[in-house]
Amino acid sequence: MEIEIEYLGNLETKCVHGENGSVVFTDAPKDNQGKGENFSPTDLFAASLGSCVLTIMGIYAKKIGVDITGTKIQVTKEMAKIPPRRIQHLKCVLTSPHFFTSDVAEKLQQAGEHCPVHLSLHPDITCEFIYHWGQK
Repeated sequence: MEIEIEYLGNLETKCVHGENGSVVFTDAPKDNQGKGENFSPTDLFAASLGSCVLTIMGIYAKKIGVDITGTKIQVTKEMAKIPPRRIQHLKCVLTSPHFFTSDVAEKLQQAGEHCPVHLSLHPDITCEFIYHWGQK
């Protein structure tokens, strides 16, 4: 799988998915000389973690015959306060309208936390997971 990325000027890029043609635009954040009109590259990084966690949980849920439709994850990205500019911490708060036994919830959590994106994080990036099952 390839992604073609074009620099559009003004700290903006256009990313085109090689297989399906979907397009994502990025912009530098306001606190780093950009307009902040689109996801920044580090925003996409954080979004990748959250969507990967939910996708892997969904795969596992399907395998064990449970439904996690409507489950949401809010990812808060914290940048390092000292150079070099990098992501320092990701806080992931999952809220699901579904209530599961502690055994099922634990297995879903383990599946999500072992998603490819989480396993690919640099060890200097701390990641925190908080779960709220049976809530909207």
